Parts: sequence; structure tokens; C-alpha cells
Amino acid sequence: MSISKTRQKLIEVARELFATKGIEATTMNDIATLSGKGRRTLYTYFRSKEDIYLAVVENELEYISDEMDKVVHMEVSPDKKLILVIYKHLSLISDIVKRNGNLNAEFFNDIKQVERARRRFDMEEINTFRSILREGVADGVFVVDSVDFTTDVIHFAVKGIEVPYIFDRIGSGISVEDSMPLVERIICRALGVYDLKGDKPL
Repeated sequence: MSISKTRQKLIEVARELFATKGIEATTMNDIATLSGKGRRTLYTYFRSKEDIYLAVVENELEYISDEMDKVVHMEVSPDKKLILVIYKHLSLISDIVKRNGNLNAEFFNDIKQVERARRRFDMEEINTFRSILREGVADGVFVVDSVDFTTDVIHFAVKGIEVPYIFDRIGSGISVEDSMPLVERIICRALGVYDLKGDKPL
């Protein structure tokens, strides 16, 4: 088995154990035993349980990033693309946290660890939002005074509603399908979105 496959196997076994037993109750020996790789192999890749926990979170976030990239390359207008990326982010974060069972408690309680693990993901997402905004400005769809500042606002706004979205505290009783046009109107007004003819705000 290659180095990358061995490491990935250890990460997936750790994720399953963290999800079922919780991080505190899981030991490095548990991970080594269930993976069938042994403690020496485990410690070749990870110095501590904290290291493998960070790798688990980073692995999950990398999956989200890859899925969001697919949206970025869709042939849709920048305003539609921005909405789709935001909803893809929220739905995938929600799915991953819920699928990880006991891990989701630690995901929210140990926020410093999570922030450390998601630094690269956050930077990639900021670059994604920035590229969409620049595309929209170049196409005459968005009217913004500062792409960089607007990018930061959108990024932190989306990040800030992750928890309420996951626990269904936003728009009680409104389906995702019904909420999308409402969110689209809010964002489009904030970005001065005009239709492609430049006739009027959307």
C-alpha cells in the first residue's frame, strides 16, 4: 500500500472511531489496532492524537473544497454561481458534521483546533469568492467598491451562519429550495447586481 493510501486509511479509521466513541475516548492504540497497521506505522505519520484529529478535519474540509470547485467551473452567471457556492458550502458542512456523530460535539467545542485545521480551507474559499466577484465585476453584473473587502464580508458571513444552518435555526419551516431565491435577492441587492442588459437591479 502506498504512503498516501496508508495515511488515508489511518485518517478514515480515526474518523470512524472519533465519530462513534468521541475523541477523548479514542486512543492511538485503538486507531492502530482497527487499521491493522500497528502503532509504529501510526506514529510514522502522526505524532499524537491531536495531529490525526487535525488531519481528519482537514480531510473533510478538502472534500468540501473539491465539491465547491465543481460549482465554480459551472457555466452559469456569476450571481448564480455565488449563491450555489454558498449553499454548497453550508450543505456540505452540515452533512459532514451530522455524519460524524460524536465528533460533532468536539467540532464545535474545540473551536481553536477547528480554526487551526481549516485555515487552508478558509483561504481557498476566500480565493473562490474573490474570483467569482472579479468575474461578476468584469461582466458588469456586480457593482462593488472593493472586491477584497466584499470577499471578506461574504466569507465571514457564510462562516458565521454555519452553526445555525446545521441546527436548522434559520428560516424555520422554509425549505432550502424556497430560501435560495430569498438569499439571492438579499445578496444581489448588496452587490448591486444588474441583469446582463444593465437595465435594472435584480
